[in-house]
Amino acid sequence: MSRKIRAVLFDFGGVFTPSPFDGARNYGAQIGASPERVLELVFGPYHEDTDHPWHRLERGEIALLDARDEILELGRAEGVDADPFKLFAAMAGGPRGAYEAMLERARAVVERGYRTALVTNNVVEFRDSWRKMLPADELFQVIVDSSEVRMRKPNPAIFRHTLELLGGVAPDECLFLDDAAGNVAAAEALGIRGVVVKSDLADALAALDALL
Repeated sequence: MSRKIRAVLFDFGGVFTPSPFDGARNYGAQIGASPERVLELVFGPYHEDTDHPWHRLERGEIALLDARDEILELGRAEGVDADPFKLFAAMAGGPRGAYEAMLERARAVVERGYRTALVTNNVVEFRDSWRKMLPADELFQVIVDSSEVRMRKPNPAIFRHTLELLGGVAPDECLFLDDAAGNVAAAEALGIRGVVVKSDLADALAALDALL
């Protein structure tokens, strides 16, 4: 029998904000390209940790503009305008109201005494802006940004690092929420209980309530 949950780990994008994966699909539709191919070109095989330029960017190994140039070149080889900047611009102004429910649930998790962590695949150049989008220091005892620790999900090392920072919480005492199924699968392989967050959040919120 699994032990009682003591800590909840949250992803950022797709959990507290609209998912960039949904943005890629929408952008693909706008430019007449396969949404799945746009996802692959811009973000690489996200269920893996590879040398794709976006993965190296999230590990803090290259700069945003260099990653963009490499991704544009990958797209040009297939006749696709795989521009990360245009993709994120297409997401601007998207709905955020529903995500307030997750923010409130995170506050409730803190108030109930659970340890909390934010584990985000992110980019050095986005650091100042994303941290202004939620009261991160108020909600999370531990913040693990892939571009700072030079590790990214789904590498199991980033989860082990997070649990160490939380004070050595055991994997089966943790719950993890992420919009990328591959990241959740990687956490579950370590014994962490996982929840895949969909765009409407309802199932994820229900699962969070049930597991806690």
